[in-house]
Amino acid sequence: MAFVSSLSDTGRAKVQERAIGLGAALLIGLNLRPAITSVAALLEPIGAGFALSAVQLSILATLPVIAFGLTAPLGPLLARRLGVVRALVWAMAALAMSLILRAVLPGAMLAGTFVAGAAIMVAGTLLPPYLKSLGAGGLWVGLSSMSFSAGAALGAGLSVPVSHASGPSLALAVWAVPALLATGAMIRVASRSDAPSHTPARTRITRATRRTVALVTIMFGLQAMLFFAVAAWLPRLLGDRGVDQATAGWLLALASIAGLIPTLVAPMVARRRRVLLWFGPGLGAVMAIAFVWLASGDASYVIITIVLGAVQGAMFGLSLSLIVTQSQNQASAGLLSAVSQGVGYAFAGAGSLLVGILHDLTGDWTPGLVFMIASAAVLSVIVALVIRRPAVDLREESAVAA
Repeated sequence: MAFVSSLSDTGRAKVQERAIGLGAALLIGLNLRPAITSVAALLEPIGAGFALSAVQLSILATLPVIAFGLTAPLGPLLARRLGVVRALVWAMAALAMSLILRAVLPGAMLAGTFVAGAAIMVAGTLLPPYLKSLGAGGLWVGLSSMSFSAGAALGAGLSVPVSHASGPSLALAVWAVPALLATGAMIRVASRSDAPSHTPARTRITRATRRTVALVTIMFGLQAMLFFAVAAWLPRLLGDRGVDQATAGWLLALASIAGLIPTLVAPMVARRRRVLLWFGPGLGAVMAIAFVWLASGDASYVIITIVLGAVQGAMFGLSLSLIVTQSQNQASAGLLSAVSQGVGYAFAGAGSLLVGILHDLTGDWTPGLVFMIASAAVLSVIVALVIRRPAVDLREESAVAA
């Protein structure tokens, strides 16, 4: 009986540790958007408060996404050196420090934002293999994806009132608090000897797996570009149409709130192949329609942002889920995540910046919106191709065996 009791205690301990690990994943996800959406909601106060030029503000709006692409190799490198869990600890700690320093050190806004983007990239890259190591199902992948949207909504919705009350510096620095909480949670996970912190196996992309990796990368890049283009430029677009700053920031937060449930549901839908075959491509089609609606000049901004937020949230949740499900093991998920997010975010940064450049050159948002409409249509086709591809095994030993 004592032996059975001991096994029972061991089982309960493993369940508890897994729950802590999954909870830490939600905390990490909550931190991967406020550093971006808070800046988008506060561009004008930041420009005035930190003496930034118009060019610097345009760079600032897209700098986190540019940092994503430039620092993509950091995640796999740190995972190989430190293990996935400890790499996540350092990523969250770096994020917290960068958010504080960019707000309090003169002249550190751009550099601090770049470091924050790099830390977010590392954490975002390592979340899929971390979830894979915990055996997370569709619900937990959905909850992790939903935490991204929750963080985006908090960053967009709370930054303006905090800035009005205490100034833009505090409104930016306050987001270091949840980053510190996530750091503490991951330290707790890392302190356990049975935590999923082992170094990933060596991986490589072969000719047989190249097409799947390429399609997943294009899919992730297109959905990321469309999300960050909205996050960076929607408040400014609305401002040019006569919407005040507070309302524009609230509408950006509303888009993120509207994406919460769809982000949760999409990974669970992804487990039902018959539904996925029309659901995935349908998201891209609805997104294109929403951008057409926005370009039309219709002032129904509440409805437009709800539709955009819902479909973009669902597409992000689906993209993250497909990175996990299209990988046969944790090591493959790590490489597929690094490549798709690294290259994808580099494209997303360039595409989002292009939307701003097109507006500055023409004085009109229509060219940028046409670009986004076309991108959403292409995304619909790419998703249809991705979900028909088999899961890949990117471990070197599997390539040799084949």
